Amino acid sequence: MTTYGTIPTSSTPGGANLDYMARAKQQIKSGLGTRRPWREMFNFRSIALPSGPSRFKDALARIKTNLGYFRMNYAIIVLLIVFLSLLWHPISLIVFIVMIAVWLFLYFLRDEPLVVFRRTIDDRWVLIVLSVLTIVFLLLTRATANILVALAIGVVVVLVHASFRRIDDLFLDEEAAGKDALFAGVASSSS
Repeated sequence: MTTYGTIPTSSTPGGANLDYMARAKQQIKSGLGTRRPWREMFNFRSIALPSGPSRFKDALARIKTNLGYFRMNYAIIVLLIVFLSLLWHPISLIVFIVMIAVWLFLYFLRDEPLVVFRRTIDDRWVLIVLSVLTIVFLLLTRATANILVALAIGVVVVLVHASFRRIDDLFLDEEAAGKDALFAGVASSSS
């Protein structure tokens, strides 16, 4: 007897695959959730040269704070610059995309520790091995100059932005941001 309109409750092999995809989607969203709004990053009123007698110290403090605050945004910018530099090297671009997929599955989307030959592999080792493999595979595609120039451009872009972006309007702690915003609203309404 067939019943239409019912939701099956038994787990099927296809259901496990959908469950994995749903978890992967959720982890990507939570990972990208650490990305700050682009409007906040490129707020032109917050761009200014470091001032005062210790401009170098001020620039270093800005760089340190902004690198921590806009970490995901900066990573996206550098990856985009590397991606654009590889458009003229299709083999390198394919290797880059494959390595991004490997990174997603072996590093970013794992729920459980990686186990090889019944040994648990520490995340630091996974990070080191994947970084080395990515660099080696990309260098084997003979796009070394493009990759190094793209990385240099990415680092310069990030450092220039991080040194010019003022840090006085950044909320470094979500909890502090909520309290400061609440007190600012109370203070402005009481005056």
